[in-house]
Amino acid sequence: MARKVFKYKGYTLEELQEMSLEEVMKLYPARQRRSLKRGFLPRQQKVLDKMRKLNKEGTKDGRPVVVRTHCRDMIVIPEMVGTTFGIYDGHNFVEVKITPEMLGHYFGEYAPTRQRVQHGDPGMGATRSSMFVPLK
Repeated sequence: MARKVFKYKGYTLEELQEMSLEEVMKLYPARQRRSLKRGFLPRQQKVLDKMRKLNKEGTKDGRPVVVRTHCRDMIVIPEMVGTTFGIYDGHNFVEVKITPEMLGHYFGEYAPTRQRVQHGDPGMGATRSSMFVPLK
């Protein structure tokens, strides 16, 4: 059985990478289109420049080079596919490998800032009924 070819709105990844940013913008949802139409912010441009520079140099020690960034409002564009980014979640850098399915999404969607809360057992005196629970 043949593997399904990725398509974004009818275009393959290779076609998307050959397109100019303006042509790709027309395929994105309204919020992303508006953001890209206004141009990249200096911090976003810095991330792009860093990514392009590291992609030219290649990998070090056989490991993929990770582009670390605090820029969570960066939109994934076709030239980023295959690159690994370290996206800051407020505590540490979450390594995210960009896949074609991520096109048009924001970096921040892949590095949640809030952890899932897991409460333990209630302590002594937490409630009125816990006064009568024997301590171990």
